[in-house]
Amino acid sequence: MAIETAELDKMQSSYKAAVEEWIAAIRREEALASVDHSEAEIDTWEAAGFAEEDARGKAKAAKKAYEDALREKFFNF
Repeated sequence: MAIETAELDKMQSSYKAAVEEWIAAIRREEALASVDHSEAEIDTWEAAGFAEEDARGKAKAAKKAYEDALREKFFNF
């Protein structure tokens, strides 16, 4: 089954969007590392860390899907 260019374009766009979301999550987490040293701020910072991990997972999954599709298109596996 041949992968269409439009499908690859969509996968590439999805990957790029997921990476941008991951970058934003990293920046949110980093910004929280510079705030007050209170228990509430630590909880918020930890929550941002979990959100960053989720965003990373989505970016990695989108990358894998795109890479797999490219391998199928160019190497038939």
